[in-house]
Amino acid sequence: MKQFSYSMLAIAIAGFALAQEQAPQYPAPHVGAGATNFSDTSNLPVEKIGRDDLLGISVYDSPELTRTVRVGYDGTLRLPMVKQRIMVAGLYPADVENAIAAELVKEQILVDPIVTVSVVEYRSRPISVVGAVKMPLTFQATGTVTLLDALARAGGLSDTAGLEILVSTAQPAVQGPDGKPTTLIQRIPVKALITAADPALNIGLHGGEEIRVPEAGRIFVVGNVKKPGAFPLTDGAESSVLKALAMSEGLEQYAGHMAYIYRTEGGAGGRNEIPVELKKVMDRKAQDVPLVANDILYIPDAKGTRATFNTLEKALLIGTGLGAALIYTIH
Repeated sequence: MKQFSYSMLAIAIAGFALAQEQAPQYPAPHVGAGATNFSDTSNLPVEKIGRDDLLGISVYDSPELTRTVRVGYDGTLRLPMVKQRIMVAGLYPADVENAIAAELVKEQILVDPIVTVSVVEYRSRPISVVGAVKMPLTFQATGTVTLLDALARAGGLSDTAGLEILVSTAQPAVQGPDGKPTTLIQRIPVKALITAADPALNIGLHGGEEIRVPEAGRIFVVGNVKKPGAFPLTDGAESSVLKALAMSEGLEQYAGHMAYIYRTEGGAGGRNEIPVELKKVMDRKAQDVPLVANDILYIPDAKGTRATFNTLEKALLIGTGLGAALIYTIH
């Protein structure tokens, strides 16, 4: 019985080997020099083609025409054996297929070509996100992209972000007095976009936009406070002495009754010293004093010693560790 089983197994193996030898062997399709397997790009959204996009072109039974080609700066394609450049900018892939097929017939290269076009890489619709975001980046606008989508890709706003977002869009169809395209700048309030979730402010992006998130203005508090340093103006363009003291966690025990605001005013970089009767402000016997961006609030000790501005610069640089960038801001 075992001999019979072994004999049947041997016959089956021999028959399978013979079938493999007689089965026709088809060569793998050849896609020609410079060609790429385009099947892994089919998930890219279908968009209008622009300059610098990379296209995968496949012409059936014509490996010499099957390849990847990047769209030129003028929006045209240059194919081997084809004399005429083919304008593709502003067309969808299906329209490009028809344009290539028509040119092949026109130049009598093929009689009835079957052309397939896919987008391998988009480069014609960049969106840049810069400024006070966690991860500045540039990406391509494929599919539906909104302002919130772009900010999410950048990791969201940083802690130093200001009160508005600037979206700059080039307007090629509108030229300025110098003959160059104008730029449309939209100012989007951060609170209305994110906190109030106003859908009208979550604008659509189509490529070519630059999103800038300016940093909030800062005030600097030094002297006899518990936490000296730089603090962003997140509630508006102005703050006040009492708000600054709250952000710096209050006065030290040796703080005096007077404080001084050093403010840069005028185009010449002049600095004004503004005395503040701190004791009266805290006792609500005098009005709170407003602070604006780049103000330095200095609280001397009880002896009433007033530091020079150079001493304040050293205190800001060494005591709070703000670095040379802070000194540059003050000057």
